Amino acid sequence: MKRSIQDLCNMAVQSGLCVAALCVWQLCCVLPVDAAPLLAGAAKVDITDVDAGPVNDPLYVKALVLQSGDTKVVLLTLDAVAIGEIGYIKNDYLPTVRAELETQFGIQPNHVLANASHCHGVVCKDVAERTIQAVTAAQENLVPVKVGVGTGFEDRIMENRRLKLKSGREADVRHAYSLPPNDEIAAVGPVDPEIGLVRIDREDGSTLAVIYNFACHPIQGVPSGGNTADIIGYASKVIEENLGEDTLALFMQGCGGDINPILYKDVNHPRSAEPLGNMLGLSALRGLRDIKTDENAELKLIPEMLTLPRGDRTDRIAELEAEQRRLLESLGGTSLNFETFLPLVVKYRAAEEFPSYYSHRYLHDNALGRDDFQRLDAENRRNMEAYLKNIHTMEELTRVQTNLALLKKHQASLVASGKRTIDVEVTGLRLGEMKMVTFPGELTVQIGLNLKQEAEHELTFVAGYTNGYIYYAPTADQLRNVGGAQEDSDCILAPEWQEEFESRALSILSRL
Repeated sequence: MKRSIQDLCNMAVQSGLCVAALCVWQLCCVLPVDAAPLLAGAAKVDITDVDAGPVNDPLYVKALVLQSGDTKVVLLTLDAVAIGEIGYIKNDYLPTVRAELETQFGIQPNHVLANASHCHGVVCKDVAERTIQAVTAAQENLVPVKVGVGTGFEDRIMENRRLKLKSGREADVRHAYSLPPNDEIAAVGPVDPEIGLVRIDREDGSTLAVIYNFACHPIQGVPSGGNTADIIGYASKVIEENLGEDTLALFMQGCGGDINPILYKDVNHPRSAEPLGNMLGLSALRGLRDIKTDENAELKLIPEMLTLPRGDRTDRIAELEAEQRRLLESLGGTSLNFETFLPLVVKYRAAEEFPSYYSHRYLHDNALGRDDFQRLDAENRRNMEAYLKNIHTMEELTRVQTNLALLKKHQASLVASGKRTIDVEVTGLRLGEMKMVTFPGELTVQIGLNLKQEAEHELTFVAGYTNGYIYYAPTADQLRNVGGAQEDSDCILAPEWQEEFESRALSILSRL
């Protein structure tokens, strides 16, 4: 508006159209003044703990400072497992960073958003100080920017790790325990292939920063076993190297609570995040190239506190302890041990009809009225079945014990807190045509899919793992499975939390 009025004034004066010039001048006085221009600055600092062992690739804290008039927002993304509670970033990290940024730059504490990628890299002990360094550098380099928003698509690199069993229960694909037998599995859960994209360009058209939002645990690892930013480190590198050395790619983890990298339990190939990260980065680039940026980008933040109900697991713990005893008591003695079981299985699977010798010996004995080999085979099959039953029982027992330990941990925390609720930060952010809502837990993918479907705005994104950490946040349906999978076991929330959060999130989104 401002530019068009100035152009009209100049044209009128140059043409000698005094009346027209006067009219335009009156318009300038009456019409509202344009919103303040959007400024942005970005920087990153290495936060790798080089003393923790071999380093495959660096871990970073990346800072994006956004300013429009009196509104200033700091977006932090960290190659870390969580913002407090677990991992290497302690609970005092966010309060420390916020307090220092308020002192130095006058930034309101709740205008600082910190998102963890959830990679399992080891960060340095002075991560808070290095975070402030990154924000300081970004703050010192604020420039006018244009913003564009869009989406990308990637469905090749992830899978839902919850397995729906024919029994009605659900189990998890984890390294912490064995998978149920194939014939017990009925279905798997959904994934979210959308990549939420924000491109922030300088006035000369070069890209200052990219925000990309995607749902997947970045826990694939690398062949060397070294410290790594995992899938996200590789994806960000692809984006940055293709858009220019002065571009910063900031990843915001989505609703990845129940989403694993594809082929997570593969034992035939070295574990490597690089090809998965490369695919995610290239898919993001494909979407970014279709985005048009606009200088009139709105910046708005709605930070709110939400009180959620905590779950009491007393009854479920008792049930699982009873199941633990039942499984233990069901283990029976067997004639076989592993040394004799394994070759028998190979032999009986390779030649089911004549496993103990060549077929002619069976036919010879049959012709003489003897069935010695058939009797031997029957006995061996009974022994193998008994041994295999013990193996399956043992595998189920490990799942029960692992999840039971998680439930007891959180039940003890509930008792120690003396509270039946927990207060969490839920923040709405608008940047141009993007609307985003954040949450401090590991949201499962259905939560994000629900919010995107119910939101009135098409370019709506959801980010978990932001501004704290309260463990997993599964759906109410998934919490009916308490003790069966990690997401419902490693959770402090009651089922009612989902409706309360989704209702608040949609309210915030509608007000952005």
